Amino acid sequence: MQDPFYSKEKRRKKSDLLAADAWLDSTLFEVVHAIGRTYRRIEDFFGRFRTRGPWRAAIELLSDGLSFGAIGAVLVTGLALPAFDATASGEFNRFEDISVLFLDRYGNEIGRRGIRSDDSYPLDKLPDYFVKAAISTEDRRFYEHWGIDVVGTLRALMSNAQGDSGLQGGSSITQQLAKNLFLSSERTLERKIKEAFLAVWLEWHYSKDEILKFYFDRAYMGGGNFGAAAAAEYYFGKKITDVTLAEAAMLAGLFKAPTKYAPHVDLAAARGRANLVLSNLVDAGYLTEGQVIAARRNPATPIDRAKELKSPNYFLDYAFDEAKALIEASPVTSNSFVVRTTIDPVLQSYAEDAVTSVVREQGETYKVTEAAMVVTEPDGEIRAMVGGMDYGKSQFNRAIVSNRQPGSAFKPFVYSTAFETKDYTPDTMYSGATTCIGNWCPRNYSGNSVGRISLISAFAQSINTVPVNLSIETGREPIAALAHRMGIRNDFPVTRSLALGAASVSVIDMTSAYSVFANHGYKTPAFGITRIATLKGDPVWEKDMNTPPERVLSEHTVEEMNRMMRAVVDSGTGRRAQIEGVPSVGKTGTTSSYRDAWFCGFTGNYVAAVWFGNDDYRPTNKLTGGTLPTIAWQKFMAYAHTNIDIKPVEGVEFTPATRLVAESTTPEAERPPALKPAAALKLIDMADLLNRARGGDTNATLVNPAAPPPLASPML
Repeated sequence: MQDPFYSKEKRRKKSDLLAADAWLDSTLFEVVHAIGRTYRRIEDFFGRFRTRGPWRAAIELLSDGLSFGAIGAVLVTGLALPAFDATASGEFNRFEDISVLFLDRYGNEIGRRGIRSDDSYPLDKLPDYFVKAAISTEDRRFYEHWGIDVVGTLRALMSNAQGDSGLQGGSSITQQLAKNLFLSSERTLERKIKEAFLAVWLEWHYSKDEILKFYFDRAYMGGGNFGAAAAAEYYFGKKITDVTLAEAAMLAGLFKAPTKYAPHVDLAAARGRANLVLSNLVDAGYLTEGQVIAARRNPATPIDRAKELKSPNYFLDYAFDEAKALIEASPVTSNSFVVRTTIDPVLQSYAEDAVTSVVREQGETYKVTEAAMVVTEPDGEIRAMVGGMDYGKSQFNRAIVSNRQPGSAFKPFVYSTAFETKDYTPDTMYSGATTCIGNWCPRNYSGNSVGRISLISAFAQSINTVPVNLSIETGREPIAALAHRMGIRNDFPVTRSLALGAASVSVIDMTSAYSVFANHGYKTPAFGITRIATLKGDPVWEKDMNTPPERVLSEHTVEEMNRMMRAVVDSGTGRRAQIEGVPSVGKTGTTSSYRDAWFCGFTGNYVAAVWFGNDDYRPTNKLTGGTLPTIAWQKFMAYAHTNIDIKPVEGVEFTPATRLVAESTTPEAERPPALKPAAALKLIDMADLLNRARGGDTNATLVNPAAPPPLASPML
């Protein structure tokens, strides 16, 4: 029998469910009917504005226009954001490269590198016919449109469709400037959209004349030139303010396709393009046919760039790399710079003559084809750099690349380490017995063994066994560390043959390292730049000449090493480096198989390292450091010490001549800063002739009769 209480509870729950269902049904019904009533009320309200006939079409168009306008506004805003992001930084594009004008130590121009850019001329100073030639060719409605020339674009499209070559471009000058200032040269729809928005932005923020001035300064004109002023200087060798109508037409024709119409690339195409520009001037009403007829008959002729004066090109390549690194580290936004260098044009000509004349005279005998030299003052200022025999044939700078072994020229690092760490002097007797390291047993150049020998004698005779024994005693790691501290920048393996120069070094680093001996033990890295400024004169970087140098060697070690290197020149392997009246010191170096030959040395005035060899590592005909490298070094130093005060060398007992001059009754003449050796001798010869004509002393001779005579012929 069913429980009555259970039946009652069950009936109560069933009643509650039925009530909830009824409430839900009624609520849904009321909501649906409320929505319907609201919709009918809205229809009734808008029904009051219902129109019929012509008015309805206008209302529909207006409504659709507003709808599409809202959608377009959102779309345009989305497209414009990337373009306006380009202006957010407030900075314009840098050029693809920088333009650098190099000056020598005296402030004279010695060459250029990179692009050429010049914005130093205001718009009102530019020739009127040049401005009109550019406008008539690139954008005749420039002063009428608001950044985008719709009419001009349509005209260009129609012209292209008809197969015309096109005298006018589709983009306005403002659009072209927008691309130059903010965008890349890629040909994409996205870039064209950005270009259009940026053109409008430029019109809002700059006047028409300012935009035109920007355009003339930033447009690429071929030949590495940016800006009309730089192009005029490059192509015609004159200021933009001085160009003729024919030259202006040729310049204006470069805006469309500078690489195609550049006169040094295709003169005929450049002249044909200039003729079309002249026609544009006539068609636009700026000039008459009679006014341009002379320019048509006498087209512009660019200057011959091959006739430029010879520049120290190897040094300029080196200095350009150094300048770019310094400029990139600076916050400046300019692209045109003036770099003051340390190069001395006279010493540069001496170095080139010394190296090339020796190779030409004796290179075939020794089967050597290349050489390099770097000359600095003891404080590190580079005065000359020769990176090879012929820059026109090979731009590879052999003075900079670290890929040659120095041979015995590395031994000063070994002996310096011994003097720094041991109680040794040049007169210390030391064992020259052969000591094998594993299966490697070094031999001397002569093949003979030596017993106990003084360090100075072993150094002067370039004995190999003594420095090897010293490296075993001091350790090879300290020797490598000292070489790096003195100026060898590249890494090299610390092998058992390190004491004999089994390390790759560069000529410039060897010069820096030997400068430590010339500069009283202080580190003096070679440098070629003293100041960088923008073309307008704003300072960018300047070398701090007041920073205390780092001491690398003690005064005792410097004096002892200089004494030993003097012995090399007096009685050792470097006797050909002797210069009468000048305290010269140094060390020769020859590698195995005669692949490399060196002489590194200095006087109180200059430090120089010389290398001879072949680019393909082909062995020479038994060329040693004591022959051609030393001869070239001595020849340069003999040139360089003419008519200057001779400075002493620390630790060398030597009474230098006050200066090397010609003995003559004529007044002493200082060497002009731009005079070559041959020219100096010519002046001396002229003085002799004048003196002979007056009946004076006719026996004028140089104080240095031992100096090699071929001073005049190579420099003529």
